[in-house]
Amino acid sequence: MKFDLELQKEAAKIGMTATLGATVVTSMFMKNSIAKKTHVVAGVAFCGFALWHHMLYQPKKSKQIKNSKEQKTQLN
Repeated sequence: MKFDLELQKEAAKIGMTATLGATVVTSMFMKNSIAKKTHVVAGVAFCGFALWHHMLYQPKKSKQIKNSKEQKTQLN
């Protein structure tokens, strides 16, 4: 089953919120080795969710190609 775009955007936002929260909370316990590892993993996961979130707001490639072809024909 494919998730619609709005559901993916919401999941990305929730993931960013959760991993940022985990990063902030674990930053206070960096002397604990488990917290330090969790901090690093949560930071990496946050970067992944942020990239996913960014990509969800980009226009589709087929629309970009179509628009660029239309612009070229209008210029000629």
